[in-house]
Amino acid sequence: MIMELAMASSHTVLMRLVASAYSIAQKAGAIVRRVIAEGDLGIVEKTSATDLQTKADRLAQMSICSSLAQKFPKLTIIGEEDLPSEEVDQELIEDGQWEEILKQPCPSQYSAIKEEDLVVWVDPLDGTKEYTEGLLDNVTVLIGIAYEGKAIAGIINQPYYNYQNNEKQKLREHRNEIQAGPDAVLGRTIWGVLGLGAFGFQLKEVPAGKHIVTTTRSHSNKLVNDCVTAMNPDNVLRVGGAGNKIIQLIEGKASAYVFASPGCKKWDTCAPEVILHAVGGKLTDIHGNALRYNKEVKHMNSAGVLATLRNYDYYASRVPESVKSALVP
Repeated sequence: MIMELAMASSHTVLMRLVASAYSIAQKAGAIVRRVIAEGDLGIVEKTSATDLQTKADRLAQMSICSSLAQKFPKLTIIGEEDLPSEEVDQELIEDGQWEEILKQPCPSQYSAIKEEDLVVWVDPLDGTKEYTEGLLDNVTVLIGIAYEGKAIAGIINQPYYNYQNNEKQKLREHRNEIQAGPDAVLGRTIWGVLGLGAFGFQLKEVPAGKHIVTTTRSHSNKLVNDCVTAMNPDNVLRVGGAGNKIIQLIEGKASAYVFASPGCKKWDTCAPEVILHAVGGKLTDIHGNALRYNKEVKHMNSAGVLATLRNYDYYASRVPESVKSALVP
């Protein structure tokens, strides 16, 4: 027991936080799946018909924020959902940590960080509208960790990763077909720390010379469309969730994420930005400014988002002046 305590205290605050957030994100993913399985989504409109909240958003946020606050009481935690402070059911609390992460070295520039220096941005269910429509592979759980205004560590859980394979497998089982399907384990967790790397996926790039743009599915407007068209894309993917779009970039399905609109918030971009930056990509606003994540910052990314794994300058150079002048940082 004394040995275990000594081991725990030898890990840096950042790596302990990331290891805990990994387990906490997995629990949130399980909550997201459970709510659908139970059949009552408990949908509430927040500001519009495209800005929704479900029972899964509420329960997952309670789980994430309470679990983090119990273990790291000096953290600043900013969650998407505006929830009343109430006693949280103990079954929502996740106390575990992912031991594999604790085996990794903490980048030296972060080794002396104190708990109170960190800000955690939480999106308990990114892609809520898609979730309510059954587009489950668009959904992610996002936990981003910032230090001195910069996103430095992030966790993305995809509750329905392998969903299609899983459904095919179930169908085969239902038909009693003896056919080996893919090893369809449902869900996965991706994590990253700047200076260490990003883990839990296979990095892949879009073929050279191909320009595939991923953009919003449910929050489009003239500015968004003008900006996407200006990229002269070979193909445009309209999907839900910022987390999902960044995963498309790192898995070679898209070459640029273009969102020329103020709809996206800091909790949407904090965790995905880290994963992208950890593998050499770049995420900024439409003007090319880095996003800031200190606790006093406004929550809205009012000048949109431009992100790429490679060739950032090509896409940045094509953003129309009319779009830039319409979006004020």
